[in-house]
Amino acid sequence: MTRGNQREMDRAKAQKKAAAAKGKPKESAASLQARREQDAAILREKQKKKEEEKAAAGAAGKGK
Repeated sequence: MTRGNQREMDRAKAQKKAAAAKGKPKESAASLQARREQDAAILREKQKKKEEEKAAAGAAGKGK
């Protein structure tokens, strides 16, 4: 079985991807930590809101 020019196209694509990644600056440890803390805070807020909605729905169901 022959693959035609797929191998060459894959190589070109990989080179292009590597060149694009080469130009990107790596994220520093401080900014990475700050982003993680921000994401965690957002998740905590979402969980708190969900728990409040669940409690409100439970209270509404018991009142009937």
